[in-house]
Amino acid sequence: MGVTLKEHCGEMFKEMTKLSKAAEKIDETKVYEEANLATRKYMYAMLDEFVKPESGLGAVENFKAFYDAVTKEGKHGLILMEHYTNLDLPAILYLLEKQGEPWAKDLSSRIVAVAGMKLNEASPAVRAFTEGFTRVVIYPTRSLNKVEQENITEEEKLAEEQKARKINFAAMRAMDACKKRGQVILVFPSGTRYRPGKPETKKGLREIDSYLRLFDCMILVSINGNCLRIDTNNPDDMLADILEHDKLLLTASPVIDCKQFRNDVLAKVPADDPDPKQKTIDHVMEILEQMHNENEGK
Repeated sequence: MGVTLKEHCGEMFKEMTKLSKAAEKIDETKVYEEANLATRKYMYAMLDEFVKPESGLGAVENFKAFYDAVTKEGKHGLILMEHYTNLDLPAILYLLEKQGEPWAKDLSSRIVAVAGMKLNEASPAVRAFTEGFTRVVIYPTRSLNKVEQENITEEEKLAEEQKARKINFAAMRAMDACKKRGQVILVFPSGTRYRPGKPETKKGLREIDSYLRLFDCMILVSINGNCLRIDTNNPDDMLADILEHDKLLLTASPVIDCKQFRNDVLAKVPADDPDPKQKTIDHVMEILEQMHNENEGK
């Protein structure tokens, strides 16, 4: 039986919090945050402890082909990855660096994750946990939908909608700047961590269709194994997540042309379909599920 983050890493979080520099509240001026390498070393120490040594990358040649497309062909690259735990982002950077080849380490350094503002605003410990990795921060649609259901005035709801628009517009501009710098954007297409028994948490967000229009090429990355399990009795407390020793396998698909992928999916969608954009991300999630199942035995 594992141990919770709060129990195992209490002292570590105290040290990380002292080194924290990230914004406590997000607005349109604070959407791009460079990695705080002083806190990242604590995250990597945790991975050293809990990630089994036989862990690694699957289909390494696909990661390399993606890297070459970005660095040699000048393409704007997108990574769409499964999402099970708050260690998913640290894990891909960690395993790329552990690959031991210069290109893999450079790819790791180029990755910029799209992250919800909750990771900054939830608590000082969660913020310190998150800020070891470069991020573009957004106001997620799910969060705005929750606001719509709250018992607040229409004026307050309108103000929150305006705040979300400003943050997300600034985030899109920040992503455009990242692309021009040769950075790679990583997105979790489900927008949330998968919770067993709740299939809706593994459904892709229709907003991902916009990313397919904005990027040239992508790889899909499946995740098998995880060292951080959500406490089903306390799913909203990230510090209640349970650490376990496990083997991780992160596997990349072949490089996919985003425009061609999208066109191929939409060509099969009936003209009267009420939501064709959802069909593109549904197909992404189908491929990720297939990849996950194929690699589970490994």
